[in-house]
Formats: sequence, C-alpha cells, structure tokens
Amino acid sequence: MDLSGRVAIVTGAGGGLGRSHALLLARHGARVMVNDMQGAAAEAVAEEIVAAGGDALAAAASVTDEAAVADMVDTATRAWGGVHILINNAGILRDKSFAKMDLADFRLVVDVHLIGAAVCSKAVWDQMRARRFGRIVMTTSSSGLYGNFGQANYGAAKMALVGLMQTLAIEGEKHNVRVNCLAPTAATAMTEGVLAPDALAQLAPDAVSPGLLALVGDDAPTRAILCAGAGHFAAANITLTEGAFIGRGDDAGARVAAEWERVTDRRDEIVPAYGFTQAERELAKAGFTAPTMAVAH
Repeated sequence: MDLSGRVAIVTGAGGGLGRSHALLLARHGARVMVNDMQGAAAEAVAEEIVAAGGDALAAAASVTDEAAVADMVDTATRAWGGVHILINNAGILRDKSFAKMDLADFRLVVDVHLIGAAVCSKAVWDQMRARRFGRIVMTTSSSGLYGNFGQANYGAAKMALVGLMQTLAIEGEKHNVRVNCLAPTAATAMTEGVLAPDALAQLAPDAVSPGLLALVGDDAPTRAILCAGAGHFAAANITLTEGAFIGRGDDAGARVAAEWERVTDRRDEIVPAYGFTQAERELAKAGFTAPTMAVAH
C-alpha cells in the first residue's frame, strides 16, 4: 500500500503500539506526526523514522489539551499541507476492581481514552470533510467489547470509543471520511503484568500494526471493528436479534422473562446500519406503518 502524500498523526506513539503504527505508516510513505506525552520519546521515534529515510515530526502534548492538540494539527498542516490520517492510540491504565477503584481514576481513564480521542478527531474533522478525504482509527479493546475484571474504567472508555466511531462514520460517510476501530492485543507497557510472560512473547506490537493499513487506505471500510493480535485478525460486530413482540400490559415484564429464549435467539440477527434501526423494527412489530423519523438527515 502506497501512502505517499498522506499525512498521519499517531497519538501515544512514543513506544509500544503507537511507535509500531508510526513506523509502519512511515515505511509505506506517509509523513508522520509522532505524538506522546513524553517529548523525548516522541523525538526518538521521529528520529528513527527520519533515519530510515522517512519524514516525521514530534509533538509533546496531552491528547486532552485542546490547545496543544490544535497546535499539533496546525504544525502538521503548515509543514505538510494537512492531515489525512489520525490514529487515536494514546491511553493509560488504572486497573482495580470496581469496589476498590477511586472515581478520580475512573474519570482520568475515560478522559484520556474517550475525551482525548474526541479532542483529536474534532481538531482534524473540518479539514478532512473539506478535503473529502479522512481516515480516523479509534483504539478500542476486548475489555470494552466483552468486559474484563478490574477494568471498569478502561472497558467503559473503550466501548464508548466504539459509539463515537459508529456516529462519526455515519456523519463522515458522504465526505469520504471513514472511521474505524482497532482492538489490539499486544505486549506493551499497558499489558505488562496483565498477560503471562509466555503470552506476551507472542504478542509483539508489530503483529498488530499491519491491520492498520486496511483501515487507512483509499479502499478502507468504515464502521469496522478489527481485532488483531499475534498475527491473527478478526472482526467484531454489535448485533441485534430478531426478538419477540410482547406488547404492553401489566404482565409485559413477566412475559419478557417467559419469552427470554426468543428475545435473545441469535438466529437471523443483524448488524444495524444505524441506531434507529432498533426503533424502526420495534414500531413495525407494533403495527406502526407511518414514517418513523420526524426529520430527514
């Protein structure tokens, strides 16, 4: 894949997955803005790219700092003409069981993962729409998709990123701004001590990054959730079952419980094209035939 002429920002790229992403994008021709909270780490990765014949700049900034992110985007735009690709990779862990978790740590993790991704996406959104080309990748996690003990804060933030991706993909579609999620499993500072040493040995970050190429090219999908680790790639989907029409009445709750197997039967389940698919189906099952939406989007 040739990414020559493309400009990419990779957040949290001073090490681990972010570094691997930045190096891979640069090897395929992209100019890369390497972002990290630690300026020295960002500089080291940028120098590594330049030494290999690529083009890179470093930006020391927190993704939650709107002014610093705006300055980073402005720097990339002045240097290279604009930003085509954004990889929202920055993140932190504050793992504890929910019973022991301080709410300050809950807020901090959500702020960095979710709000940080929203800040960075907002900073490039208008120029991507105007240019009619943009590729944004959110970094989600199986902890968000499926849950994980001790990661209520991390899981909540990572699943929220899926919701952000779903909506931005819908809003960006007519402008050729495609938005996807990457759910990596990799041996990084964030997973050290969480996964067994022998497992970590198989989970090098550079076994994840190739999946990124499928999400940022000209033919990239949109609204995909790509799971990647140890060289294996799979797609996750949020589905909706056919369900059962129960109706109303005082005994509706009891009937939902009695019909639980029908309600949750996964045969013929679908991946909804947008959120109101649920409402449309519910109204149709209730016999409603008039237009569902009050306003056309």
